[in-house]
Amino acid sequence: MKFAKYFDHTLLKPEATEAEIKKLCAEAREYDFASVCVNSCYAEFAAQQLTDCDVNVCCVVGFPLGAMCTDAKAFEADMACSAGAAEIDMVINIGALKDGRFDDVSNDIAAVAGIVYEHDAILKVILETCLLTDEEIRKACTLAVDAGADFVKTSTGFSAGGAEAEKVRLMKDTVGDEALVKASGGIRDLASAEKMIEAGASRLGTSATVSIMKEGIASGTVQEE
Repeated sequence: MKFAKYFDHTLLKPEATEAEIKKLCAEAREYDFASVCVNSCYAEFAAQQLTDCDVNVCCVVGFPLGAMCTDAKAFEADMACSAGAAEIDMVINIGALKDGRFDDVSNDIAAVAGIVYEHDAILKVILETCLLTDEEIRKACTLAVDAGADFVKTSTGFSAGGAEAEKVRLMKDTVGDEALVKASGGIRDLASAEKMIEAGASRLGTSATVSIMKEGIASGTVQEE
């Protein structure tokens, strides 16, 4: 796979402006990233910037806490997809997982999955691995796959920690060929990106995407296209 297509070029900070989103989209178009990952209020605007190219719009749902009611997550996913998002990154109900309320976690994911697939979009399920034990990570991966996730994702980047290679490897070992893994949070240079890919990630979420690409091109690791 082309190296640039590993990346969701991300801007999720609350103070992000329309001008910054426009720049994000222009960079994604220039480098041909897999997607731009934005808050859902920018779904339509980002989609307008990315017409006539194969860079997707990805929107987060239930972000960053995952503690919203299921209907709110499903509604947000529907609105984002209707506005032009082709990928949805939703946060699980972390407290329910830790409580052992697995049906609640599964139903939460499945409700969003049903909406996402009505729009022929992709669903990534954020676990927030820094808050979970290895056993909880394995359980969350299984629940996500069974509920219809295309990807399981490590982190929001807004909690106590981000992606770790050993957690990516654990997630990939758990989901096998049934889903892909997205690593996100703290990926700021070429070495960390390559480490996540080697551990089993098929997608990387980062705001440092352009600098990683430039580092790769300068080192000769990445071919400029």
